[in-house]
Amino acid sequence: MPRRTFALVAGVERYEISHHWNLRGPARDALRFAGWLTGPGEVPAANVRLLLSPLDDPDRLDWHASPGLAALRETYRPATEQNAKSALIDELPRCDGDLLWIFWAGHGYLGRGRELMLPCADARPGQIRHLNLDSVLRWWTTDLVKHRQFPLQAALVDACRVDAPRDSRWNFGSNDYGGGATVPGRRQFRLYASREGEAAQNDAERGAGRFTEALLGELGDRSVREGVTALPQAARRIHRAFQELRERGEGWQLPQFIVDRDWDAASFLDDGLYGPPPPRAARLDQAGWDGLGGLFEGRELPRCAYEAYAWAFKAAGCTTPVHDGLPADSLLDVVWDLDERQGGRSGMPLAVPFVHYLADRAARPRGTPGGLGDPAWADRLAQWVRATRERLALPVLRPPPAPARHAVLHVRLESPAGGEDGLLARMWLRGERTRQIWESEGSPVTPAAVRAALVRQLALLGAEPDPGSPYGGVARIEFHVPYEMLETDFDQWPVPRGPAGRTRPLGMLYEVVVRCPQEREDTRTEWRAKWRWMHTQGGRHRDTVRVVEDPEVTDALGVQLGARTAPACVLGHASAARTDALQEALLEGGVPVAVWRRGGGAPAGGLPALLSPEALPGAPAVLGLPARVREVRRAAAGGAAEGADRLVLLWDDPDDTIDLRSLA
Repeated sequence: MPRRTFALVAGVERYEISHHWNLRGPARDALRFAGWLTGPGEVPAANVRLLLSPLDDPDRLDWHASPGLAALRETYRPATEQNAKSALIDELPRCDGDLLWIFWAGHGYLGRGRELMLPCADARPGQIRHLNLDSVLRWWTTDLVKHRQFPLQAALVDACRVDAPRDSRWNFGSNDYGGGATVPGRRQFRLYASREGEAAQNDAERGAGRFTEALLGELGDRSVREGVTALPQAARRIHRAFQELRERGEGWQLPQFIVDRDWDAASFLDDGLYGPPPPRAARLDQAGWDGLGGLFEGRELPRCAYEAYAWAFKAAGCTTPVHDGLPADSLLDVVWDLDERQGGRSGMPLAVPFVHYLADRAARPRGTPGGLGDPAWADRLAQWVRATRERLALPVLRPPPAPARHAVLHVRLESPAGGEDGLLARMWLRGERTRQIWESEGSPVTPAAVRAALVRQLALLGAEPDPGSPYGGVARIEFHVPYEMLETDFDQWPVPRGPAGRTRPLGMLYEVVVRCPQEREDTRTEWRAKWRWMHTQGGRHRDTVRVVEDPEVTDALGVQLGARTAPACVLGHASAARTDALQEALLEGGVPVAVWRRGGGAPAGGLPALLSPEALPGAPAVLGLPARVREVRRAAAGGAAEGADRLVLLWDDPDDTIDLRSLA
């Protein structure tokens, strides 16, 4: 049997699309699986197509597990789309074999038809080249593969199965390999590292996926005949091990068999394999649900709803599942989702810490970080938590974490009403309290004078911190400016730093954003609705961010942006000629957050790749954009992010706007 066994083994760590996609582990996992095939499995190296795109020099990888693996050192190819298709569509189907293995480690995304798309190393923003696993497996069941060849086929995938980003910049396109007539008798076994919507966990320090570790532990020193015969039983043991991790609250990843039949042509699905379901956390009783009905009646999702949802899992000792924002659009439906989930070791229903968090934030005054300013509702929520804990004999709950606090320095600039040269300016500090700290006193001043006053105020605030205040020093500087000043390079204003007159750009030292609230009188409703929705979803909803390409900047763009609550953030790839039109559309559409490049254009790879701080692609972490843009500006100073010193960040918070009299 070993000589009639063939395999495609792929491990993708490096992706052309962005360094944020890179991850450590898949190349080592692929080598270890190939090492089992060519070692204990006794499969000839010539029968294995190895595709690798490692982060490190291939010579640093361990090729010594077997002589066959050492031979593959000379024949492996990069894990590109063309190489994957050549191996699976052109080369392997012509072989004379009984068993086909497909092992793939790397990123994985679900398309609109729930097909699993495995991005290849040559994925680029304009075309994310990938292998459509579902389509290629259907192709292998048809008569395009020789009749009587490869009656057994096994696909083992150590990759996430989360929804593909819907942003237009992430174009997966459509890969369908077609096929002929189905050949009866071919049996396929598929084992995925996770269920739909779940991320597969990777141990970057050990350079290994948790699923592959478990799989290779099961295969051990078995021959390929023993390994394939025992694969259904091994899959059940792997499934059981990960299920125990879930019961202990140590992870949500759960391997899944998507199999029509096992090798004996018997039904083989992972649901209900082990008799009665595992013990669940306590669930809400009828009294609890009745109380929530009254508490939530007529209530929209508060802006802290996603924070409360995520914290509920932490408070119960669980791992937060992968979600694009909240799982539902109403408070009761969110609680229903929580109540349906497995709890942690404490037995705490996940709905209770969720309500506990809402009570904490409702009790905080409006205008303070995280505060909802509704003490009456806070008291009712807290009473429900106390009564539910007593009735269900639940353990104590720790307080939710305090909201992050930092001082923000606001700089308001206006053009004089009479058309004189210069600017009217005022500065105020928003921290534990709000206080005005400087004003041009009705006389226009030059931008240089405003910069000098700002530098003096920053020095004073840094030298005299309030030891009794929970707020730290100034973290962000927000420039409230007329529309025509949105592209002013405030972030490049020089600030004294260090000896010998050294200066640093303001945007390297602080979060620097621009605002334009005075231009939003006609779209205040859209502006507030978008900001509130963005915060309610934790900035994670898949529709939060829209990338606007240059041809999309038309006269109708503002109306399109304001037609729905999403998007709340725009990343603009507009040319210099269309930057003004982009800004007009942002204000007309009520968009509170936007990033574009001063002077037009787009950085290499696009703004999503530049701004995403995570290893996975897609939209950046929107609520962290001010800090992320500062990181990128710092990287640009070191030459690591070309053009990032020209980024403009519009960050217009309608909940942090002071309606002061006009400076004119």
